[in-house]
Amino acid sequence: MKKNSQVEDKSIDSLLRPSFWDEYIGQKKIKNGLKIIIEAAGKRNEAIDHLLFYGAPGLGKTTLATLVAKESKANFKIISAPNLSRSGDLIAILSNLQERDVFFIDEAHRLHPSVEECLYSAMDERKINFMVGKGPGSRMLSIDLPPFTFIAATTRVNLVSSPLRSRFGAIFQLDYYENNDIEAIIRRSAEILGVKIEKEAIEIVVKSSRLTPRLANRILKRARDIAEVKNLRIINKQIISETFDLLGIDELGLEIHDRKLLEIIIEKFRGGPVGIGALSASLGEEKGAIEEVYEPYLMRIGFIQRTPAGRLATIKAKEWLDKK
Repeated sequence: MKKNSQVEDKSIDSLLRPSFWDEYIGQKKIKNGLKIIIEAAGKRNEAIDHLLFYGAPGLGKTTLATLVAKESKANFKIISAPNLSRSGDLIAILSNLQERDVFFIDEAHRLHPSVEECLYSAMDERKINFMVGKGPGSRMLSIDLPPFTFIAATTRVNLVSSPLRSRFGAIFQLDYYENNDIEAIIRRSAEILGVKIEKEAIEIVVKSSRLTPRLANRILKRARDIAEVKNLRIINKQIISETFDLLGIDELGLEIHDRKLLEIIIEKFRGGPVGIGALSASLGEEKGAIEEVYEPYLMRIGFIQRTPAGRLATIKAKEWLDKK
């Protein structure tokens, strides 16, 4: 199998991540909207307005934020919301921003309230307001900030507070990718990794990718490992089948938690309807995780229906589980 020396020098994920708009496949409507916002800000010589990206895991929210920074020739600073436990953590970052910097917070729905409140004045007025000292001697200080762009990403937009959501200049929802987009992503990634993959194998990966680039690339990387261990020069459908066993997924990309959710509805609740509370308790998952992580894909492939009375497993879901 052909080796790519770059893979030894950089992380594979960073290699596969698009570096320019032309390399970013899919999400055309969002790309066009962002291009307009970036170009308009550039003509006015202003920082790009604050942006919020939301959608299921693996759809490219972080990659989009990175590209916004690159296209605007700005520095990019990234942190995950759980790592901002105190307002002081945020103040330390904001106070070191340079003009036009892009500051990205992932998992924005997990921001601590005190940290979120600190963001309000930074977004609205480009100021940080904070208290120094305690008791009668305490006083309010304010630090001016340079023009900057704040980008937030979340998988659970319903948990982002209304005051924070209302402060973004544009909000974009990333949707699942089209089959032809996932196929193009697989071909691009295979070329970067220096591997060959049969057309039939690509079609199987597309079907099992949950229509998300992250999972498609994960399958390809592990298939590459198996092929290399077996001294095979090309990834075929047998290699992909072994990859599914390695990753614990099936031909539709369903993982153990997906199958367990379906089994609970079908076996414990006789196919439904079942309320989200009962489903959450039986599965041992938060309601939000079920609604925003598991259900969207299961609904898209026609395995679950939401009704006023609760969730229903479809005949299609029952037939699929019976095959396994």
